[in-house]
Amino acid sequence: MSYQYLSIREHGATTVVTMNKPPVNAVNLSMYEEIRDLFGRFDEVLPGVKAVVLTSAVKHFCAGNELAEFLTLTESNAAGRMRLVRDAFASIYDCPVPVVGAVRGAALGTGLALAASCDVVVAGESARFGTPEVSVGVMGGAAHLARLVPQPIMRAMYFTADPWPAADLVRFGSVLRVVPDDEVLETALALTEKMTRHSLAALRHAKEAMNTIEFMDLKAGYEFEQRLTGRLAAEPDAKEAVAALRENRVPVYRDQLGQP
Repeated sequence: MSYQYLSIREHGATTVVTMNKPPVNAVNLSMYEEIRDLFGRFDEVLPGVKAVVLTSAVKHFCAGNELAEFLTLTESNAAGRMRLVRDAFASIYDCPVPVVGAVRGAALGTGLALAASCDVVVAGESARFGTPEVSVGVMGGAAHLARLVPQPIMRAMYFTADPWPAADLVRFGSVLRVVPDDEVLETALALTEKMTRHSLAALRHAKEAMNTIEFMDLKAGYEFEQRLTGRLAAEPDAKEAVAALRENRVPVYRDQLGQP
């Protein structure tokens, strides 16, 4: 498939999806459709891929929605447009494999929601996150912001509409780490390299588990994970993983235990 605003390249078992709509990746309806279709048809478009890095080809990750489209928003077309926006964000969240956001520059409004829909975010020193919705007379983004920061911080950020630098958000776990801008993509790929050393079946089951248990209580969440263990037991990869562990062929265990 070809896209106007997205490009795709393989990096081992990871696929890098790059947004490219100069100058600031302001997302219009066509770009929302491309994001929805790429991630929503993941197994058709990117079969066998174990992880995704979502990043930007321009200075900013995404500075928000294309403001001109708010001028054509009406009561009659609002429902359809808003559904498309929701579906685009949800398609990233529901992607069957881990998605790492590699963020430089502004991640505002739509940009913040895109980042918050990823499983993990790696940020550059220039990265700043915010929800300017109140300042431009629209609503949205608070629910995504609440995935990144505690409620009092979320409310302060939302009501003021002030962007916060990534360095101030690390302590809340909003971003995994902050690195120099020219190391963001490299750092994100190093992270997915550690993820993709595991089997595709295990990663897909783990992603399903993470998304499902996010809003469940402890007992129900753990019970769901156990059911997935039963399903995963039927996968040949799972049998091989157990055999590798018994034979001391799993580096992540061997290295931690100091075994040769």
